[in-house]
Amino acid sequence: MITTKQRAYLRGLGQKLDPIFQIGKNSLTPEFTEAIIENLEKNELIKISVLKNCDDEPKELAGILADRTHSEVVSVTGRKIVIYKQAKEKEKRKIELPR
Repeated sequence: MITTKQRAYLRGLGQKLDPIFQIGKNSLTPEFTEAIIENLEKNELIKISVLKNCDDEPKELAGILADRTHSEVVSVTGRKIVIYKQAKEKEKRKIELPR
């Protein structure tokens, strides 16, 4: 679990990111989820855009994604989702969270 202070820090970092994935009418497929998992391992923090043709609510999708990828929802703003997962190996960690 991340603290409120850490979430605020990650939210600030997330604002500068461009979305690297888009969720469309097919919603969350297993392939999409797998791609997110791989990307989280490399980048730790990613932004996802929910397209207008997606019938699901961004907050619901964020919760489902967090469960499936074992990550933390940093923020859901409009149709943008930011999620974080700390890299397993210390040497691969790119983000140093405040205490």
